[in-house]
Amino acid sequence: MRQVLRLHHYSIHTERSYVDWVVRYIRFHRMQSRADLYPAEPKIEAFLTHLAVEGRVAPATQNQAMNALVFLYKKVLEVPLAEAIDAVRAQRKVRVPVVLTREEVARVIALLEGTPQLVVKLLYGSGLRIMEAVRLRVQDVDFAMRQIMVRSGKGDEDRVTTFPASLTALMQNHLAKVRTLHEQDLAQGWGEVYLPHALARKYPEAGREWGWQWWFPPQGIC
Repeated sequence: MRQVLRLHHYSIHTERSYVDWVVRYIRFHRMQSRADLYPAEPKIEAFLTHLAVEGRVAPATQNQAMNALVFLYKKVLEVPLAEAIDAVRAQRKVRVPVVLTREEVARVIALLEGTPQLVVKLLYGSGLRIMEAVRLRVQDVDFAMRQIMVRSGKGDEDRVTTFPASLTALMQNHLAKVRTLHEQDLAQGWGEVYLPHALARKYPEAGREWGWQWWFPPQGIC
């Protein structure tokens, strides 16, 4: 499953999500062998109905599970789904979007500190999604041009967004701390990050290079 997802250039976030849905699907039906995957359509239908009726998931969540299972059968197992999948659909709830005022945003930011506060400021100032922010690489932020390159964003598309000048000093100070951490990791034989698609094979040492490091290493966010 992972190999085929990477062959089709899916993001690591989608890869983890799809694999998780397949695991839940297998456990739901208590499958013990590949033969238990068939017949496909009624098994998929039963699982999706369970998500809607008992799990009470959102429509988007049910659709994601559906996409993961269709990908499994069509792309991984190479089995066509000939029959219709008529599962109970999750109910869509209509909600009025909540938009914070500038004063409310300032109060929320004031309750944070350290790296989490910097991430939130970046979300607000650059219009990034949370996963786009935490997946930023050092080379993706251009201080001179005041812009951020977002790679493999929504729809697996790249885009350029603005970088707020007011965060320059904070971001540079944070970057100095990350570089110190990276150098310590390298000295201990670590310091390698995940590279997308086939880059790790094409450039075996790139995962340790400074430009590919995360702006916000996981231990720096928690």
